[in-house]
Order: sequence, then structure tokens, then C-alpha cells
Amino acid sequence: MIRNHEIDYRIFGEEMQYVEVELDPGETAIAEPGAFMMMDEGIQMATLFGDGSQQQDNSILGKLLSAGKRLLVGENLFMTAFTNADQGKKHVSFASPYPGKIVPLDLSSLGGRIICQKDAFLCAAKGVSIGIEFQRRLGTGLFGGEGFIMEKLEGDGMAFMHAGGHVLERMLQPGELLKIDTGCIVGFTGTIDYDIQFVGGIKNTLFGGEGLFYATLRGPGKVWIQTLPISRLAGRILAYGTYQRKEEGSILGGIGNLLDGDGRF
Repeated sequence: MIRNHEIDYRIFGEEMQYVEVELDPGETAIAEPGAFMMMDEGIQMATLFGDGSQQQDNSILGKLLSAGKRLLVGENLFMTAFTNADQGKKHVSFASPYPGKIVPLDLSSLGGRIICQKDAFLCAAKGVSIGIEFQRRLGTGLFGGEGFIMEKLEGDGMAFMHAGGHVLERMLQPGELLKIDTGCIVGFTGTIDYDIQFVGGIKNTLFGGEGLFYATLRGPGKVWIQTLPISRLAGRILAYGTYQRKEEGSILGGIGNLLDGDGRF
């Protein structure tokens, strides 16, 4: 049996973290394009079509199917591989794309399978398979939104997810049910049962402001939850950037800006 590359790592920072991966000679780490931050001399970069894992079908048809799946998830067709081609230990670092936390995953101790949001994957040891996970239930497929098409990380090596804001790890007992906003899910182990439910109630539907549906996660298994989904952050920034006061330029508008913390009149 071929095992994934075994890599050591260190995570630095608080709000904007990065992970430094230590590679022995011949070891390789893979990452999404754009995650790279810095590396030591002696590390070689290569572009892979797919994730380069041993589990991947290396035929032309298999590679095309793998590429098509990654397009469905909204990811790049290619991955970048970083290999230590020199003597001695070398380091390569990958940075968070926005404020939040990096979550290390030892897949060998987590059942070998993690389901995560499609933008959560940061990097992994070579040999970890990155695919897609379709939710099979009709309700989940029709109304799942952010949680419908998710990524699937499989293997026995290290992988790293990124989440927005603070990250909570929660262990669900057998049969225990958790109701959660779909965007707040970072990932969960393969033993978790995932579904979508209607919020219900005319007042909740019209005035609740939380969406019509939420996710349900039923144990046993582990769940990672984020407090600031990137979609929520982007929505707030967009709303703030496009909002203009009707009374802007008047005395009242200046007072309103001052109360909002904007010192300009």
C-alpha cells in the first residue's frame, strides 16, 4: 500500500495565519494556485493536472473527469506541487487568503475522509486526494446553497483547511443533532450525516434575515465551524462600499458619518 508523504508543519500568526511545511528530501506538498507564500532554495515547483494523488485515475479520460469535477466545485484545473529536490530538510509556506484560522487535519486519525466547503482547502501532503462530494438527498441538492457541492479530502496524510474568523471544533455523539447555517460549516468527518431543512414560519421566512434553510449535522463525528464565512464577509463589504446616504453633503450627513466613526465632514 502506498502511503501519503509524511510532512511536519508549524502554524504562525493569529488573525492572518500561514503554515510552514517541512519537507525531507524527495517529499512533496500540494496546494491550490495562489496559496504559496515562500520557500527555501532547493524546492522545485511543478504544475499538476488534478491533485497528483495515487488514488487518481491516470488515464486521459480519468484526468478529464477529475478536471471537470474540480470545475464544478469552482476550483482551478491545476494544483501546484512543491518537492524537496535537495539534501537536508527544506521549508515551504502557504498563507491564509483572508482573516481566520488554519485547521490541521491528520486524516489517518480522522477516518481517512473529510468533507469540507469548496473554498476551505489550503494545502496537503502529496497523496491526499482532493475531489468533490455531492449531497445525495433531494432537499440538499435543491436548497443546499453553499453546502450543496463540497470538497472531499481522502488519504492518510496531513491536510490543511482555512476558515474565516474563529474556528470551533465540536464532537457530535451518535444521534446528536446540530442545526447550523450552511456557510458556517468548514468541514466534518465522513461519519456525519448531512441534510438541509426548511426554517418554517411565515415571519421567519419574510423577516428572519437568516435565509430559508439551514443545515443539519447528525453524529457521530467531528465538525469544524467558522464564525465568519467568506460569503458573509464579502456581502458586508459590498453593501458598505455601495451604500450612500441620501443626505450626504448636508450638515446632518456629516453628523451621521461622525456617529458611524467616519471623521470626514
